[in-house]
Amino acid sequence: QVQLLESGGGLAQAGGSLRLSCVASGRTSRAYAMGWFRQVPGKEREFVAAISWSGGSTGYADSVKGRFTLSRDNAKNTVYLQMHSLKPEDTAVYYCAAASVNPYRGGYYSSANEYDYWGQGTQVTVSS
Repeated sequence: QVQLLESGGGLAQAGGSLRLSCVASGRTSRAYAMGWFRQVPGKEREFVAAISWSGGSTGYADSVKGRFTLSRDNAKNTVYLQMHSLKPEDTAVYYCAAASVNPYRGGYYSSANEYDYWGQGTQVTVSS
């Protein structure tokens, strides 16, 4: 089992920045691709960004490309989602997710169905 704990959410003004962190604990000896998703009430959870186990590959939703950057520090079992140029439409609960992967094959996932573990989420609110 892996437990994921997100932090760093809060209130920001449009054009501002926030950095989300996700710390993994438990069975962290295995390789995991990591992802961030977000959800607003009444809508499905949507993909934001993902990163491979090595950190060498990343993918982003078109809506955040060029504004968000995902990175990881495997020594600290932590991934970071740096968010710049925030917009009111970025307001959502942001969830961190982990997917077991073969460390020799790399890759990441943009589908929520591929992820095995989820955090509880952290609220991000962007005011206009």
